[in-house]
Parts: sequence; C-alpha cells; structure tokens
Amino acid sequence: MYEDVTVDVQPDPARYLTQDWVYGFAKGPGGYPTEWTDLESSDWHWFRDPNQEWEQTIYRNNARLVRQVEMNIANAKSEGAFERWSPVWTRVVAWHVGAWMHPEHGLGLHVFLPAQRDAPTNMINNAISVNSMHKLRIAQDLALFNLEVGEARDDFDGKAHLEAWRSDPVWQPVRENVERLTAVRDWAQAVVAANLVFEPLVGELFRSGFVMTTAAANGDFVTPSIMGVAESDFERDLAYTKDLIGPLVSDQEHGRHNTEVLAQWLSEWIPVSLNAARSLAPVWEEPEQSPVSFEDSLARSRERVRETLGELEIPIPKELDQ
Repeated sequence: MYEDVTVDVQPDPARYLTQDWVYGFAKGPGGYPTEWTDLESSDWHWFRDPNQEWEQTIYRNNARLVRQVEMNIANAKSEGAFERWSPVWTRVVAWHVGAWMHPEHGLGLHVFLPAQRDAPTNMINNAISVNSMHKLRIAQDLALFNLEVGEARDDFDGKAHLEAWRSDPVWQPVRENVERLTAVRDWAQAVVAANLVFEPLVGELFRSGFVMTTAAANGDFVTPSIMGVAESDFERDLAYTKDLIGPLVSDQEHGRHNTEVLAQWLSEWIPVSLNAARSLAPVWEEPEQSPVSFEDSLARSRERVRETLGELEIPIPKELDQ
C-alpha cells in the first residue's frame, strides 16, 4: 500500500512529464528541481521510507501517541503526582522542559516543513513532512503539559519558558542553533544538520540524557513519558534519514562528491551544536537529584553521532572531538 500511494504521485520530467514541468515560479525553475540541494543522485526516485509512512499511518501513529500522553497526564492528575514535586523540580520543568517546546516547534515549522516542499520526489517529501509533524506534535504536547501542571500547582510559572527561551544564557546557543537551521535553504543540508547533528548532540542530550534520566529520581514519572514519545519519533526520523543519505554516499556516479559535501556540512554544523550542547551543562546541576553527569551524557551523544556516521560510511569530522 505504501508504494501505491507515494511512488510517482508527483511526476517529473525524469518520469512521465515529456514536456517539462506543467507549472513553475515567476523567476525560478518549475516544479521540484534537483538543483535545490548540493547533493546529487543518479536516480532520486530510488528512495523508500523505511517507516512506510502515508496518510493512514500518519493519523494512526500520531493518534496512538497522543492518547498515550493524555493517559499518562490524566493518571498523574488523578494521583496528585504534580503536587508531590519539589519546588526545585517544579522550576526545572517550568523553565527548562517548557523551553524545549521552542526548538521542537522551530524545527517542525521552519526547518522540516520548507525542506519537504523542496525535496525532488514525493517519497522524500512524504518522509520529511512526517518528521515535521512529529516535531509540531511534541511542541504541542509540551505546551498542553505546561498548562496541565499550571492548573495543578500554584507555584508553577506557566510563562517561564518564554523568558528562558528569550533571555536565559543557558538556552541562547540552542536558540541560535535552531534559528540558523531555519535559514538553510538547501533541503538536504537542513535534514542532515537537524537529524544527524542537532538531534543527537542537543535533542537526545536534553530529552534522554537529562529529562528521562533525571526526572524519576526527582519523583516525576510523567515528563519522561512525553520525552520518550519524542525519542521514539526521532528513531523513526533517523531511520529515514540514514536510508536517504547512505545510498547518496555510495552512489557510483556521485558518491565522492556527496561525501565531500556532507563532510563540509558536518564540519560546519557540529561545532554549532556542540556549543549549544555545552551551554546546557548548568541544567544538570539544578535538580536535587542528578544520577548522571553532563559530561557522561555528552559523551553518549557524541558516540551516537560516531555510530551513525560509521553506518553511513562518512568520515568522522575532527570537530566532533573538539
């Protein structure tokens, strides 16, 4: 079913459109030109999403995850779990967990959404658009969670995340990283810089390395369940990214060129995301119970990048060890 509803849904001059694109832009090329990325492929149409996402699966998977989050929050409310949080952990959730909705929203709306429009085939468009939906849904989950906790605790500042994102020095390099990603116009570079660099070095670092590791030690079982959903989303998004980039590296005609381009992108973006990651180090010191150190969490994030690039047979940039 997946291929029936995705493959060749958007024809192009390489397949079926014998008289070039049937529409275009006022001062630019028509349709979905392959020139909108510096990467090259012998055949862009080979890509198939390993998650086999199409319209039905999008609704089914997202509905399932939303019900899971809603159920966990409802259970926490009925058991008075929010009221048992310490004031210190309450501030961590309001200030830092709340702030995380902003990079999720920024990536979903201003990085992946434009990227899916510019990719050259419907199969690639589809995978990236689902990635966008994942990010927007998690941002919404965190926003609604923020409201729920605010109703349960009088000392919970539901607007703290705005100040944190706008002015807290801890979050400004993360904000800079995300805003720089929104300015990338090469759709493949946007996907690579987000999913192969920012997500493991900053996203997983915060969601898993901090929240999911630290929350339980501070009496919070519901916040990790929301971040766990985001981590599950990322595994799916990373899977399509690897299936997209791997064959481009091994492409017999363009593989060397693509490897050079990817090396350039990684050398540019890894320092940006490592700087963003290091800026979050003080967050690990705030909870009353911190079962893991920031350095251990960052080491795991770096190793994640090494493993992924190794799978793709992309040389490890020296910037990853700096």
